[in-house]
Amino acid sequence: MTAKIKLNAASGGGSFSLQAPSSSANNRVFTLPDSADATILTSTTATGKILQVVQFRKTDTFTSSQNGFVDIGVAVDITPSATSSKILVTVSISGFVHTGSGGAAKIVRTIGGTATDLGKADASGIRNVSSFSGSLYTGDGSSSDLLQMNANTQFLDSPSTTSQINYKVQCHPENNALRINYQENSQNTTASGIMTTSYITCMEVAA
Repeated sequence: MTAKIKLNAASGGGSFSLQAPSSSANNRVFTLPDSADATILTSTTATGKILQVVQFRKTDTFTSSQNGFVDIGVAVDITPSATSSKILVTVSISGFVHTGSGGAAKIVRTIGGTATDLGKADASGIRNVSSFSGSLYTGDGSSSDLLQMNANTQFLDSPSTTSQINYKVQCHPENNALRINYQENSQNTTASGIMTTSYITCMEVAA
């Protein structure tokens, strides 16, 4: 005999049924929380689903020797479908800054002309503050300009908007040559070296 418990709505609406597994070898336990109410998720529940993904991959190069954070050409736009959505931002940049103390990078979010830095480390004196888990600074030693560094980060943003959002990456050359996607000696195509790419990916996550 198949065991089933059926509950009908008091107002004449739909019904809800609990039915045991058909095989006697498959015993299951359904436990309700004793500390708070709960909601059962279904196959159509949107919570936690990836609603959209956008990516920009930079395959060309960028150079700057400015003092201050500059756009490096790694940016992407995304328009959330709900104000409750979160945006998972993943970034990887490649290149180097030789000599000085440059090489810090940060994520900048812009909504309707208002720019906000995201995920930065705590301030520490006059040090540049980065959003990344590394920097592009190679050090000042001999031949360190032949190195190439990678810096990566991931940030879960809660923008609370359905307006278009721009996420971009800025780097700090510190008055020295910042080079994105190549080594110092590979700026000349007749020299040896490695050309690389940098990218930014944004995923809208239903909350």
